[in-house]
Amino acid sequence: MDHIQKELQERLAKHQIELDEKQLDQFEIYYKELVSWNEKMNLTGITEREQVYTKHFYDSVSLAFYVGMDKVNTIADIGSGAGFPGIPLKICFPHLKLTIIDSLNKRINFLQHLVNALGLEGVELIHGRAEEIGRRAGYRDHYDLVTARAVARLAVLNEFCLPFVRKDGIFAAMKGSDPTAELTEAAYSLKELKGKLIETHAFQLPVEESARHMILIRKTANTPKMYPRKPGTPLKTPLVK
Repeated sequence: MDHIQKELQERLAKHQIELDEKQLDQFEIYYKELVSWNEKMNLTGITEREQVYTKHFYDSVSLAFYVGMDKVNTIADIGSGAGFPGIPLKICFPHLKLTIIDSLNKRINFLQHLVNALGLEGVELIHGRAEEIGRRAGYRDHYDLVTARAVARLAVLNEFCLPFVRKDGIFAAMKGSDPTAELTEAAYSLKELKGKLIETHAFQLPVEESARHMILIRKTANTPKMYPRKPGTPLKTPLVK
């Protein structure tokens, strides 16, 4: 274990998340595969090792600072890209049944390679649009926790993500800068999609002190039949008033 791995271990330990040697090895394999595949396809603009550990791994796991993972069995990561935050959460909490949905097949191919390299079980990778998968039985109104990391504005994310959340489950939107304006804009979409804002947490990443915000939304009822609308519509005409 070197100082970068030790820092991750110590930072997470402050939040009662303990990493053993196997989990630290998995994060290192993840880093190496990410950088290797990034030479062939655009997965991330962040490749320096210490930055990956902080801005991708630690940042992803920060979701668990605000949601008790012991109460979560099923989690869906929408628009996961290079696997953030889903894969780091799965490494830290192996009991999670993780579904990752991404619209780009080559990213799914990378994630399948990564899941095999890490020896992860209980991970389902789906190539498709959230608006289509969110209408399928077994995915709609199904998950304890659904998350997305800086994919789109909240008014759009609500329509991408809330259809996957079971009644009384949680949607956690992971944001960078202050989301106050987004929350105001998203009020109508929350109402339409049966979401209720619980709380927003503000925190900073270690060392560089980048702003982060965790928006937690509870699903109060099953998704109305008309949502999500057909692919492309939420981005073109978000649910705003």
